[in-house]
Amino acid sequence: MAVKITDICISCGACIDECPTEAIVDEDDNPTGEDIYYVYADKCVECIDHNDEPACAEACPTEGCIVWDAPKTDGAVDGEPCVE
Repeated sequence: MAVKITDICISCGACIDECPTEAIVDEDDNPTGEDIYYVYADKCVECIDHNDEPACAEACPTEGCIVWDAPKTDGAVDGEPCVE
């Protein structure tokens, strides 16, 4: 269960500041070596018991940048944006 940050990320940092579990790291700490922000799936809780929707996606100014990745949330579809 997690969310994923896509390659349209503008690296503004809004998501990092909002994540209640500190599951998001910037490109410098991305374990894949990609020049993009990264969500640790084992730390991401999709903001269940924290917010109504993933806080990172709510804070993100780039529409469709943060998508579901093997979601646990009811009604969430893998690969679809977390917020509309």
